[in-house]
Amino acid sequence: MAGLIERSVEGAVQWVDERAPSLKDAWEKHLSKYYAPKNFNFWYYFGSLAMLVLVNQIVTGIWLTMNYKPSAAEAFASVEYIMRDVEWGWLLRYMHSTGASLFFIVVYLHMFRGLIYGSSKKPRELVWVIGVAIFLALMAEAFMGYVLPWGQMSYHGAQVIINLFGAIPVIGGDLTEWIRGDFLVSDATLNRFFALHVIAMPLVLLLLVVLHLAALHEVGSNNPEGVDIKKKKDENGKPLDGIPFHPYYTVKDIFGVGFFLIIAAFIIFFTPTFGDLFLEYDNFIPADPMVTPDHIKPVWYFTPYYAMLRAVPDKLAGVIVMGGAVMILFLLPWLDRSPVKSIRYRGPLSKLLISIFVVAFVSLAWLGMQSGSDLQKLMAQIFTAYYFAFFLFMPLWTQWDSYKPVPERVSSHD
Repeated sequence: MAGLIERSVEGAVQWVDERAPSLKDAWEKHLSKYYAPKNFNFWYYFGSLAMLVLVNQIVTGIWLTMNYKPSAAEAFASVEYIMRDVEWGWLLRYMHSTGASLFFIVVYLHMFRGLIYGSSKKPRELVWVIGVAIFLALMAEAFMGYVLPWGQMSYHGAQVIINLFGAIPVIGGDLTEWIRGDFLVSDATLNRFFALHVIAMPLVLLLLVVLHLAALHEVGSNNPEGVDIKKKKDENGKPLDGIPFHPYYTVKDIFGVGFFLIIAAFIIFFTPTFGDLFLEYDNFIPADPMVTPDHIKPVWYFTPYYAMLRAVPDKLAGVIVMGGAVMILFLLPWLDRSPVKSIRYRGPLSKLLISIFVVAFVSLAWLGMQSGSDLQKLMAQIFTAYYFAFFLFMPLWTQWDSYKPVPERVSSHD
């Protein structure tokens, strides 16, 4: 029986290969014959986890659209209908809302991994640039999805964010009206955000993810040592310090996925709002243009940039600072002038400045959730100044820092 099944599978594979040989080539290039460094550690889970959450968002999003009404008069009620009357609708909604926050968590950690291990440096500049483009598309996708429940925070948050475009000289007024599709946030705004969130942006994200993986597999993965494993190969042309991604890292990633799903399930079943962070309490109240929430703030993953916006007194300058905080990430491959990639071989200056950067970014995230007292604004200004100084002076401090000699081959197996 086992032999019959094996022959059937082999026959099916051969049948497909004769008609679509590119599938077998893709399998070998990106999995079975793609040699990854043998010393991947904890930080290398987050790329695969980001893929997992992307699939979750697409699948749960499709099911949610089956009962959602993209109308200002019916949107909030349709979400309540999904939560109360659709079988397992509450689970789908919480999987989607929790998935959005988990998506940003794994993406932020994935980008931080690239920072500390120099994954943006030559020859992976394009991999990093496409990755930042994914981050931008994800921010747009999350913002438009945040508007769809049409609760109090959705409505007034959209009003605040869209009005920021009004600070642009000359075209600001016309641009905000064009984005809204009306003179104020209304049914037209909800409809176009729904279309972009459900169709346009997912297509952009999927395309960018494919390009990101293709660019990565063309140049090869970085590793905690920052050693190029392609330089040392055996007589068959296989990297001496590399192992096939499948089955070794697919098994490793499955373990990480299992642990990740346990955490996700705990949040979904026991604390889906996560203390007003993942789902704001004000968003469980229907949108009312005549009643403004006491404290309008974005979801936690936007708060670092919101804190930067509020730290600048001038509205236009604040918009420029907020946008610049994201756009400057595109320049990281050329700002980092360190002769080594990994933080393991960098000196105390780099480690200190990166540690302060983490503290500054997390502090900005916290400050963006607060009401904005004078002391909090001062703190936000200090941390914002450090955020930009970290990148703008990076060409200097990465060269001033001391560094250790990098081994020719992977010297450890984490």
